[in-house]
Amino acid sequence: MALDARRTAVLALHWQVNVIKPEGFFGGMLAGPVARSGVVERAVRFHDAVAALDVPVVFTRFTVPEGEGGLVRNTRFMQAVGEAQEAFRPDAPGAQVIPEMLGQAEAGHVADNQRLSGLAGGDLPVWLAERGIDTLLVTGVATNLTVEQTARHGTDLGFHVHPVSDCVAAAAEDVHAASLANLELATAGCLTADQALAGLA
Repeated sequence: MALDARRTAVLALHWQVNVIKPEGFFGGMLAGPVARSGVVERAVRFHDAVAALDVPVVFTRFTVPEGEGGLVRNTRFMQAVGEAQEAFRPDAPGAQVIPEMLGQAEAGHVADNQRLSGLAGGDLPVWLAERGIDTLLVTGVATNLTVEQTARHGTDLGFHVHPVSDCVAAAAEDVHAASLANLELATAGCLTADQALAGLA
C-alpha cells in the first residue's frame, strides 16, 4: 500500500509515565504488559524512521490543568482521573512523555487534552488539516482505549487511519487482539511498522 509522506502524520498516543511506567497512575495495570510486549522499543524505532522521512510525529498527552479544563466525568475512566487529577497536571512527573521518547516529542509536536480521543477537545484536527494531512498512522497505549477511540474518531473526521499493530499494546493480549480486529473493519486497516514504512518509501 502506497502512502504519501507529504500527507501523512503519526499520532503517538499517551506515551506518558502515568500510562507506561510502574510508578505511573495506570502502571499497575499497564506497565507489566507493556514491558513484556516490547512495544516501546518498536515504537521508538518506528517514530525515528518516519521522522527521517519528514513525516510529522505528534504526541498526545492526557493532562488535567487547574480547573479541569475540558474534563467531563462521564465515564469510569474520566471519573478515576478526575479524582486523581493532581497526578495529571501538565507539569506533574506522571504527565510527562516517557524518557525513551522525550527527544522525539521535543522534536515533533505535543498536544494536550482531557479526552480519551487524542483528536477531541482541542485544535489538533485543524493543525493537521492546515498541513494538508489526510492520513494518520497511530501508535500508543492502550489499544482498546485511546488508540481505538482516536482511530474511530479520526475515521469519522474523514482521515484515512491506520493503527500500527505492532506499535500499540493493551493490558491483556486478548483485549489487544479484539481491538485490532475491530479497527481492521472500522478504519482504513491495520499495518505493521514495516508495512507502513514500506508504503511511505
